[in-house]
Formats: sequence, C-alpha cells, structure tokens
Amino acid sequence: MNPAHEIKPSGARVRATWNGATLAESDRTLLVEGNHYFPLDDVRTDLFSASDTHTHCPWKGDASYYTISVQGQQNADAAWFYPAPFEEAALIKDFVTFWRGVEVTPTS
Repeated sequence: MNPAHEIKPSGARVRATWNGATLAESDRTLLVEGNHYFPLDDVRTDLFSASDTHTHCPWKGDASYYTISVQGQQNADAAWFYPAPFEEAALIKDFVTFWRGVEVTPTS
C-alpha cells in the first residue's frame, strides 16, 4: 500500500457539527488523508439527502455525496462516501466524511 493511502483508526472520540446540530459522533472514526470517516451507525442520516454529485479518486473509487439539511438550511454535497470502494480502501465502506463548513472536533 502506498503510505499516502493509509487508513488508520483515529483513536479519539470526535463530533461533526454544522448549523448547531450534531451530525455524527464516534470513537470509531478512521483517518484517511486527514479526514475523519465516521461509521454510518454513528451518523444522523435523517439529516441527509442523496445528491446527484459523484467524483472519482484513483485509489478509493467513486464517491457519492449527501446534502445536509438542518433548521431550514442546506449544505449541498457536504458529506461524501464510497459505496463500493476499491480494494485498497475497502475499510471505508459504510463510512461517511465531511467538508464545506462541517466542523469535526474532539469531544471530552
């Protein structure tokens, strides 16, 4: 495996928040390229709606996106996941990560 493609447990409890709402909280996140990937079981998917956006990563595969809706506000494509990651990234199947103003911070 390419060292830049490392997937490892974060070893910390972290929370993802946006617009005053907790989107996810977990002590089981995986760190990939500086992003915390949250297991779906620890994510508030009721705040998500599927997006038509898709991107491609040469080592992880094709990503799909969610739009986050909180208190009447939408954050388009602010969460993404790999529904069928390549073998090298198989560990992140059923995990979600965030960007576009979603804050991921350690919890105490």
